[in-house]
Amino acid sequence: MFNPKPLFHYFQIFRKYVGRRLVLVFLLATAAVLVESVGITLVLPLIASLGMEGEALKGGSEASALTTWMSTLVRGLGLEGSTIGIIFFIALLVGLKGLIRFGADAYGGILSAQLSREIKRKMFQAYVGMSYAYYSAHNTGHFANVINTQVSGLIQSFSAFKTLFISILTTMAYFSVALLVDWRFALMAVVFGGTVLLFFRRLSDYVKQLSRQTAKEQSTLNKRLIQCLQAHKYLTATGTMVALEKGIFESIHRLTRYARNQSIANAFTGSVREPISIIVILLVLIVQISFFQAPVAPILVSLILLYRAMGQVMLLQSSWQHLMSTSGSIEVVEAEFRNLEDDYRADGELTIDPLDQEIRFEALSFAYAQAEAVVLHEIDLCIPARSTVAFVGPSGAGKSTLVDLITLLLKPTDGRLIIDQKDASVIATDSWRQQIGYVSQDTVIFDDTVANNIGMWSGDFNADAGYAARVLGASEAAHARSFIEALPEGFNTVVGDRGVRLSGGQKQRLFIARELFKQPKLLILDEATSALDTESERAIQSSIDALRGEITIILIAHRLSTVRNADHVYVLETGKLVEQGTYTELIEKSDSRFARMVAAQTLTQQSP
Repeated sequence: MFNPKPLFHYFQIFRKYVGRRLVLVFLLATAAVLVESVGITLVLPLIASLGMEGEALKGGSEASALTTWMSTLVRGLGLEGSTIGIIFFIALLVGLKGLIRFGADAYGGILSAQLSREIKRKMFQAYVGMSYAYYSAHNTGHFANVINTQVSGLIQSFSAFKTLFISILTTMAYFSVALLVDWRFALMAVVFGGTVLLFFRRLSDYVKQLSRQTAKEQSTLNKRLIQCLQAHKYLTATGTMVALEKGIFESIHRLTRYARNQSIANAFTGSVREPISIIVILLVLIVQISFFQAPVAPILVSLILLYRAMGQVMLLQSSWQHLMSTSGSIEVVEAEFRNLEDDYRADGELTIDPLDQEIRFEALSFAYAQAEAVVLHEIDLCIPARSTVAFVGPSGAGKSTLVDLITLLLKPTDGRLIIDQKDASVIATDSWRQQIGYVSQDTVIFDDTVANNIGMWSGDFNADAGYAARVLGASEAAHARSFIEALPEGFNTVVGDRGVRLSGGQKQRLFIARELFKQPKLLILDEATSALDTESERAIQSSIDALRGEITIILIAHRLSTVRNADHVYVLETGKLVEQGTYTELIEKSDSRFARMVAAQTLTQQSP
């Protein structure tokens, strides 16, 4: 027997996405079964028209209320005594029932498609707006599993839910009509049907547990598959693929076992559906004939109704079992929405103009969580518009965290970030981020053409001459045009997943070209030339120097020679700003940490 509480819970979940349209499906299904029930009960006057029964079928003193009503209906339609007429009317009702049921099923299918669209769109929008902290706390496999596998599982749950709810309505309708025909016959069938559902309750709970385990394991498998594919070159080259293979195979085996057990449970339910229905009906029929000596015709009609009803009872159990087998997906998707809602931070509403004055940190501190150590300690610094500044220091000093704060990926724990005299907390993030070009240490290359990687699908390289000129200009500035034109299809060459068909230096130059194409007001270069050869590095450095005074440039560099032309250098250690000044000022101080860093790096480069 199923518990109605989760049924109403699921109803609320699905209604949240498809609204009152869900009710229409159930109304149509109810109408279909009522029309069919009327058609079945018309067998009573049909038999009477054949002269096979007495007054009990003609609305006499022994007739039930339903029998009397059906006789009245037949007389009202002018079909009394017309066997052919009643048969044609029954056929008409059967056809009408089929038409209504088609409408219910077709509309249900439309709702399933709409539900898939709405949930995937909503989930993707939630992922786009999630905080960087939430993103960094989860692996890529988790996100892929939720938006693809689990949302698809939720849609299957919706289909099972529709079937289940329609089965409930259908069962109730059949039993209700059967009660009106012969209440003793129907009541016994209700008791037996309830017993059958109670018998299957433990099986449903087991299937629900399998669903939860499956949803969890699918996330684990996705994570391991993505890790394996992303690191395929390294794992293959070093012969270490077997380390991940073992975990993947174990995960596959667990998923296979869960699927096998679910299939066995479903097969069991499906195989006993008809035998149990027939046995229950036969038992009730024996009691009805042996003890109550009821007329044959009402028994015949009740038999038809109850056979259909018991079939619906067993279908109800199968649908409930199917719903339980996919309920894990509902739980995962709903939990993800709740977590993303808790993670949500209201965006500012102030649209900021192009950067024109300065970016300023005022006593800014940051920690990733309250219980974790502080990453930045009371930073005070100013980056004037159209200046070039550099953040230098050892790994873990907080340089990248500063950049994440500037791009509004992170929010200060204490203190303030001011952009053109406006507190960053009130700024609409999109209006600010659209001004930023950001070349990170990890190249971001998409599996598409070179032109689309540079222009980010903002135009048609082959049809728009102005757009093509901008793409060519950006590639020229990034010293990437020569290698691009040497590719098999030039700017129309597809570079593969994460640019697998390009060398490390080529990917870096393509990445830089994209950021230059954007014509940003703020250009952040986080070890932007680290993957380039000396000649390319010098050429791109010249391109960057050419932008000095036109846009604001922030450099993060371990190779300190690349910050020589910066207007200002900020030196960080353990999250604290320990020195600042021009390259020349810092290098000439005898006790300067920066000077010691430069000297140590120069010595390392000169050593054989």
